[in-house]
Amino acid sequence: MVRDYSAFLPGGKPPRREPTALEGLGWGPAFASQIDAGALTETPPVRVVAVHRSGLQVVGDGIDETIPPGPEATVGDWLLYDRARPRSSRVLERKSLIKRRAPGTGREVQLIAANIDTVFVVTSCNQDFNVARLERYVALAFEAGIEPVIVLTKADLAEDPTPYVEEARKVSDRVPVVALDARGEEPTAALADWCKPGRTVAFLGSSGVGKSTLTNALLGTQAIATQGIREDDARGRHTTTRRELHATPGGCLVLDTPGMRELQLTDAAAGIADVFEDIEALAAKCRFADCRHETEPGCAVQTVIENDSLDPARLARWRKLQAEDAFNSSSLAERREKDRAFGKLVRSAVKAKADRDR
Repeated sequence: MVRDYSAFLPGGKPPRREPTALEGLGWGPAFASQIDAGALTETPPVRVVAVHRSGLQVVGDGIDETIPPGPEATVGDWLLYDRARPRSSRVLERKSLIKRRAPGTGREVQLIAANIDTVFVVTSCNQDFNVARLERYVALAFEAGIEPVIVLTKADLAEDPTPYVEEARKVSDRVPVVALDARGEEPTAALADWCKPGRTVAFLGSSGVGKSTLTNALLGTQAIATQGIREDDARGRHTTTRRELHATPGGCLVLDTPGMRELQLTDAAAGIADVFEDIEALAAKCRFADCRHETEPGCAVQTVIENDSLDPARLARWRKLQAEDAFNSSSLAERREKDRAFGKLVRSAVKAKADRDR
């Protein structure tokens, strides 16, 4: 037997070390730096792997529990697990957070997932393909500080997937585009660069685009149920009903999410600017700082549109997302200000009553 002594030589490769249980769940320096050695024993770190109506399913080193609702956490969060008072478990500072305005008429924020390294924005090479939706999802990822990758499924069923790929690449020069067949072994090879051990990836997109099929491909199982699309409009049916982390054989964690019928952006101005950085750069060259890019003289944006170098539809989508984000963000800011004012009023009333009772 030939022994490998390279690790003992200058510049030799270090001996391979198996990841710890926590590292296998995505634990790293960004989280370890937030706690001291004593806290590791008293309140061991656990990761939220699923959110149920009954509470949060958390997993750690020798821990697999469901704790009651209490911590404001979402899938992917790391908690310092307080066994005596689970509701008081502390959420560690996140590397990233995906959120949206909750569906409905309110202005609540819904947390989607935390501590994701890469978001695969999934759509199909069929009637489901929609550039505006892709821009929206990519803006969400950019705002969260997450690397986005556009994944086009059902490429094997399209006569020619090239037009879909070309349109997807127009979303942003910073976003890779991958076209594939979601079934079989192709996703494992095509997405390998992003699915490294210890990393956490998420599939986002509408129903029926193949998110669960992709997750099954990476897991090497058929553990997650899938359904076909409606033939008349290529729309999907909801299969996944909750957000849950799954561990792949290669050591990557995968989040499969339910399809989102509504994705309202909030507090995402920077993410929108990143997606439309071409328009943002042009707008900075306009003669007037408050240019609306319509009929103003010296408008650099309209000049480029007249030269057929910018699609007017892209400008319209930029305006729409900006207006939506401004409305949702200002509404949330106003609500938070009202909450602070109400809290101050309550504290003043309590203090006044305490002074009277003395």
